Amino acid sequence: MKRTIITVIGKDTIGIIAKVCTYLAENGINILDISQTIVQGYFNMMMIVDTTDTEKPFGDMVDEMTALGEKTGVQIRCQKEEIFDKMHRI
Repeated sequence: MKRTIITVIGKDTIGIIAKVCTYLAENGINILDISQTIVQGYFNMMMIVDTTDTEKPFGDMVDEMTALGEKTGVQIRCQKEEIFDKMHRI
C-alpha cells in the first residue's frame, strides 16, 4: 500500500471537503482516515490516503492538489507517509 498524508489548512469556506474528496475519487485515491476541525473560523484537515490504484504520478498529484488549494483559498500539502514519519520522529 502506498500511503500519503494530505493536510488542508485555511479560512473555513463551504465545499472544502467536497472539492478535495472529489479530486481524490476522480483519481482513484482511497481515503483511509480523515480528521477535520474548525477553530475560530479556520479549517484544518488531515487525511491519510492510499494512492496504490492511481495512475497519476505523485508529482502531478502534488501540483494539482496545490493548485486546487489555491483556487479554494486554502493550503494543501501532500507528503508520502515514509517522509512524514521521518520528519516527525524524535
